[in-house]
Amino acid sequence: MATSFYKKGINTMARKCEISGAGVMSGNNVSHANNRTRRRFLPNLQVVSLLSDVLGKAFKLKVCSKTLRTIEHNGGLDSYLESTSNTKLTDEAKKIKKAIAKKKASAK
Repeated sequence: MATSFYKKGINTMARKCEISGAGVMSGNNVSHANNRTRRRFLPNLQVVSLLSDVLGKAFKLKVCSKTLRTIEHNGGLDSYLESTSNTKLTDEAKKIKKAIAKKKASAK
């Protein structure tokens, strides 16, 4: 599993969505006998290229599938970032959002 990320040149340690910041959670495996052992719940990360319509540029990001579905539901990367508050975004996403806002302001 880690070798596929390594081949693509992506850090294997940072299992975090680059837009929403969703990361690893921890919990228990519970057996039939109710024995509990610790486990990790990893986010379903996918490496995708998201196109910004305003900037006309593609961003290659590591995004969890839940965030990807939300982006598609909102109508693309630009509208998703506009509708989402900065407190819910990572620093990388805030930079993209700021660049989109700057480009829209200069176009008016």
